[in-house]
Amino acid sequence: MTLAACDRPANAPEAPAASKSAAFKHDLPEDVSGYYLPAEEVRVDNWRLHHVFMGQVPDFIAWEGGQRPPGFAPVMIEFEDMVGPPLESGNRRRLRLIPAAYDVTEDRVRVQTLSGGLGAVSFDGKLDQGALATARRNLGDQGVVLTGTLKVGNRTFNNVSMRWWAGD
Repeated sequence: MTLAACDRPANAPEAPAASKSAAFKHDLPEDVSGYYLPAEEVRVDNWRLHHVFMGQVPDFIAWEGGQRPPGFAPVMIEFEDMVGPPLESGNRRRLRLIPAAYDVTEDRVRVQTLSGGLGAVSFDGKLDQGALATARRNLGDQGVVLTGTLKVGNRTFNNVSMRWWAGD
């Protein structure tokens, strides 16, 4: 996977520790890690939603504890440039959005990001644990496991359905 850009809120002042912990929280008794791929194309201008990524519980714990490696977060939204020329590898340029806030539980995924190119981007979705368990048993499945609302700038996409994939 090629990483072309990682967007963080530009020039955002560091928040006090108390508000940082409030901005980033999870409650996950089960592993929900993997890539959540749209069942149908969601496109804003030349950018297509490629996936929502969720890491493992230790990734959430580390992030919330202040470990913030560049270009990685326990929840990320990634878009793919469908108009620009392919990279030398043949892949398309991608825009990885790092969260400004998230709240992830076993049945809910809420993430807010800010992108210089797309503006405010958020996703609020319902996670179906039964469908996720089936998809994990089958090492991926065409069934929908995550459904929600994606907001990109002033555009809203309701009922965005995603299937699960473990990744490479």
